[in-house]
Amino acid sequence: MQNIKDLDIAELENKLIELGEKKYRAKQIFKWVHQGVRSFDDMTDLSMTLRDKLKKEFDLCIYTIIDKQVSKDGTKKYLFQLADKNTIETVLMKYKYGNSICVSSQIGCKMGCKFCASSKVKFIRSLTSGEIVEQLLAVTYDIGERISNVVFMGIGEPFDNYDNVLKAIHIINNPHGLNIGGRHISVSTCGIVPKILQFAEEGIQSTLSISLHAPNDNIRKSMMPIAERYSINELIDACKKYTEKTNRRITFEYSLVNGVNDTQKDANELANLLHGILCHVNLIPVNSIKNGVYTKSSDERIQKFRDILDKRRITATVRRELGSDIEAACGQLRRDRLKEDII
Repeated sequence: MQNIKDLDIAELENKLIELGEKKYRAKQIFKWVHQGVRSFDDMTDLSMTLRDKLKKEFDLCIYTIIDKQVSKDGTKKYLFQLADKNTIETVLMKYKYGNSICVSSQIGCKMGCKFCASSKVKFIRSLTSGEIVEQLLAVTYDIGERISNVVFMGIGEPFDNYDNVLKAIHIINNPHGLNIGGRHISVSTCGIVPKILQFAEEGIQSTLSISLHAPNDNIRKSMMPIAERYSINELIDACKKYTEKTNRRITFEYSLVNGVNDTQKDANELANLLHGILCHVNLIPVNSIKNGVYTKSSDERIQKFRDILDKRRITATVRRELGSDIEAACGQLRRDRLKEDII
């Protein structure tokens, strides 16, 4: 059966017409689905006949929590089982301004970034839009609180699953559903240049984050295979076109790795690279992963790096470390639980 969460309101309207029902019911059904109902029987303002039709046509595809780790700082990491028995990770982070959720877009990842635990788990498939949305609904149901911010930075490369990610954003943003504003949704990419240019044309208010992690091609190629396909100059040129088209600030993610990309020379080179771009740099103390080759930069080197960017008028902040007492590296919980998937 079809996952009803894969459908937007227009698609639901068409399906209801096929079933001999009035299309205005689509908004009612959509609202119920995105309030996180656990059964079609809970849709109490629909007739029994319509509810029976929905049961025959659709599945709510509710996730099972296989594992949940809770940090002393309130961060929660979930390992969910999907309808086909595959698993994904989702992370809830608590801030003063509300609950933020980091969602996965794929089961496994093709990109092979050396600092990411996801790269050690084989790629199986991309998630559908409904499977992405269900991560929010499952966490909301578990904590009994509203999710206010969404970050597409979990397992997988969002722009390698572009259509489903874009549809999920529209569904999450819909005022008849979760109604999370576009400015509270952030999408990260390791640098698939054509999709960055395409995203600029979509007319949505979501924030674009670029996993940069290096100031030049040589360092970037040593860390991220995608750099062999798109040079850093091609990537930066696409980012400039994005900001010119959207007038929206880009966030550049930069994981600081001891002895690899964290020198004062690297900081100055990064400042030169980003000069004149409407942007913000998010400095990330790299997560240590089991069997990984990278270690986190010292606090002193991180501070010096940030100070150089600041002096060069590049806005930069150091990301607050959350979930440090649990398996916080992206993909590590799934990797450790399902050892047969390790590559």
